[in-house]
Formats: sequence, structure tokens, C-alpha cells
Amino acid sequence: MPDTPAGPPTPPILLTELLGSQELGLRLLAGPEQADLLWVHTSEMADPYPYLLGGELLLTAGVQLSDADTYVARLVEAGASALGFGVTPVYDTVPDALVAACERHRLPLVEVPPETRFTAIARAVWRLMAEARHRELRRVTRAQQALATAAARPDPVPAVLRQLAVQLEGRVALLTADGGVLHAAGDRTAPDVQTALARLARVVVPSTAPGAGTGGTAGTAPGAGTAGRQPSPSSAAESRGGVHLFAYALGGGQGLALALATPRRDAGDHTVAGIAVVLLSLLTAPHQGADAAGRSAALVRLLLGAAPPEVAPLLGDGDTWTVVHARRTDGAPADPLNAGALGAALGSALSDGDRETVRVLLHGRRTVPPQPGWTIGVSEPSPVEALPDADAQAARALGHAVATRVPVCAYRPGVGGLAGLVPPGRAEAHARALLAPLTGPLAETLRCWLSLHGSWDRTAAALRVHRNTVRQRVARCAALLGMDLDDMDVRTELWFALRSRT
Repeated sequence: MPDTPAGPPTPPILLTELLGSQELGLRLLAGPEQADLLWVHTSEMADPYPYLLGGELLLTAGVQLSDADTYVARLVEAGASALGFGVTPVYDTVPDALVAACERHRLPLVEVPPETRFTAIARAVWRLMAEARHRELRRVTRAQQALATAAARPDPVPAVLRQLAVQLEGRVALLTADGGVLHAAGDRTAPDVQTALARLARVVVPSTAPGAGTGGTAGTAPGAGTAGRQPSPSSAAESRGGVHLFAYALGGGQGLALALATPRRDAGDHTVAGIAVVLLSLLTAPHQGADAAGRSAALVRLLLGAAPPEVAPLLGDGDTWTVVHARRTDGAPADPLNAGALGAALGSALSDGDRETVRVLLHGRRTVPPQPGWTIGVSEPSPVEALPDADAQAARALGHAVATRVPVCAYRPGVGGLAGLVPPGRAEAHARALLAPLTGPLAETLRCWLSLHGSWDRTAAALRVHRNTVRQRVARCAALLGMDLDDMDVRTELWFALRSRT
């Protein structure tokens, strides 16, 4: 897991901000006006090179200035950002040779008037830096709040990526070790930029990382031959055509990387990206609510032909199980990351999903609360050998929830009442004989239609078919059964039969 990102570094200030300060009276004499200032340093040495760190506004009165060209060349070599020259008491004006040297070496040269003290310039720089850092801290704080809010959405991973793209005004993507895109957000980038991002992802997450690819080369055990190999960096960067590219490895050894392509690189961007890396690492980490070895053993035994009751103890405590079916309320497709996030929210590592529906298996009798952004159907608690029936119950409950537009619907069997007066065996036999002409899809359509009081639109929504398809199927049922489905007595008998048939 990556360390929690620290606050953003103090951003540099622009030379133009300092030149715009009226009380200082500074004037640019040579060189470009675009320069980043990191600090201020005063020196009257003939060669201050050994004492410069880079990024300075060097202030001098030229006490030991002799060879202007050599002096300026050494400042540029040391990485100084600009030179401030104070007129009087040594010089009445800035030497022409110094102006020419700064213009030749493209080093900004600023004239400091006699009434402006060097300490006033330093104080102004520190004030501007403090203001810039305050702005950057506020920006990072707002970004952190926005990313945390996105992480609480029902589709946390795509939501975090979308918010990160907004905050950095660029393209972001969650990549696998081989450069495959799991999710992406923001403006599309050129193919060469995408290729470069994939290459950076391979740098920070090699394909042999745990959870990436096969975990080892052909014929080699995972981890074999890695002795002495340098660990991969947690981040990598490069620039391409004015676009800044970055890749960060997600924690947990999952073989995933966060890739960024941004038009600029501000001081707090790394901190914002670090926050996103922490959130995405948590959101994509495998949920450890049950023992991973036990789940693997259960799967192996099932594949080898073991009976479900034999493997149930390996999946966790409890004699019964509850099946949950869920769909995104906004109609967006589900994916493994969303399925895992929903499972984690419900307290289970046992989840699966396709493009439409996520299935979650819960231990024991569970009350499932509404989940923002999801429409959910819940089965009855069932023994492990009855899980196929529970799966069908959850599917029916989900269809009813979709049709009635409620966030959660629990399956309710027809127990008690008049139906309870008929012995189950006789009721099932009668139901099978009565419904024998109907195929499975026709019987399910009829059951759903009756449960929704004959509503064509709600039945279509529950079954995810067109309303005309529902009309055709119900008409076909009436023809095969030879019954008038507008008759309430007929509907009642068919409803009891559909609820009694297993």
C-alpha cells in the first residue's frame, strides 16, 4: 500500500508576479519575463556558483563584477532563474555588458532601483510563495474531498477516475500490467500517447508482478529467477509533444497502474494523484471477508466433482445462504470491479457479474439494505443444495424491484392462507398438469405479468424485453392453455399453480 501522500510542495512564483508589484519598482532589462522563482539569494561573490541550488533570484550590487559574460554563464550553469541588479552604490546604472550577457544567455535581468532594499524583495517573494502555497493547499483539499465523495458512489472506480480527470484537466486510465485499459476518463489522447502510457504502466507494474499475467514466465515458477532483480519504481514520467505523462503503481501487488496524461504539471498534481492512488488501491483490493485459501479449496473441490454440501463449510460459517441479484439503476453496465465493490458493501467476497447483473452470495439469513445506485433482488435463505432455486428467486425479486421501481425487493413465497390448505404434493402435481403446455419462458412471463397485475410496461421492464413481446407471450399462453386471461377466476387459479410449481 502506498504511503499517504503528504501536502503539496511549495509552488514556485512567476517572475511576472514580482515585476507587477508596484511598490518594488522592478524593471526587466533583458531575457525572458517567464521564469519560476523558488527562493531569493543575495551574494557579492565574484562566482556564487558553489552556493546556488537552482531556481534562485540572485540579488547583487556587482561589487566584484569583472567579466560579465563569464559571471552570467556560471549563473545559468548553476540553474539560477533570474538576476536582480541593484544600482548604487557601486554602479549608477546596470552595466551594458551585463545586459548584453543576460540577453545572450537568456537569463532574466531585473533592475532594482536605489530606493528598493534587497530585503523588501525577499519579503515580497516569501509573501507570494505563502499565498501560492495556500491556494495550492485549498485546491488539494477540494480535490481530496471530491475524490472521497466519488469513492462513495455505487461505481467507485470509474467515479474516482472521472473526478481525477476533472481535477487534473487531462486523461486518466486504470491499466493492467500489459497496458490493457480497465477504465478511462477525460479527453481522448493520440495513439502515440496511449502507447507511451502503456509503456510507463509496464515500467511500474511488470507483467510478472503478483496478480498480473500468469505470475511467471513459461516453465518457471512464479518468483523464480528474481533474486537480485531491482524492484520496480512506484511511479514513472515522461513528456511527449507538450503532454505530461505519468504512471503510478497501485498498492497490494494487484498488477494495476494509474496512468495520467495532462497538459501541464502543477505543484499539487502529484499529491492529488497520490490521493487517487490510495483510494483506487483500496477499492480494487480483493475483499478479505473470507479466507482466500478456503475459497480456492472449495472451487477446486467443486470442479473435481464434490457435492455442494461438502464444500459449504470451506466458504464460511452458516447452514444457509442468501442470493442477491443487482443491476445498476442508471442502466450502466456492471463489471468485476463494481461487482467486488457491491460485494464488499454487503460484507461478502463471493460476487460475480456479467454486463447486466451482479450476483452476490451472503452467509445466512441477511437483511439487505438499499445500496445507492443499485436495484436489488434478494432470495429466501436457502441451504446450499437449494442455491439454484435461491438464484431464481433473487432473479424474480430483482425483476419485481425493477418493475415497481423500488431499491430492494425480497422474494416472498406463497406460504399460509388458502394455498396452505392444499397439500404441497397435490398442489405441485396439479400445477404441472395445468401448466404443461407452457415452455419455461412463457410460464415465467405469465407469472411475472400476473404478479404485476397485468401491466404490460412493468412486466417488460422486469423481464427486460419489449412490451409487444410481453403481449405476444401472454396471448400465446392464453391460446396454449385455452383460457380467458381476463377472467379473475382463471388468473387466480393460474397464479396458485405458478406459485406451486417447482
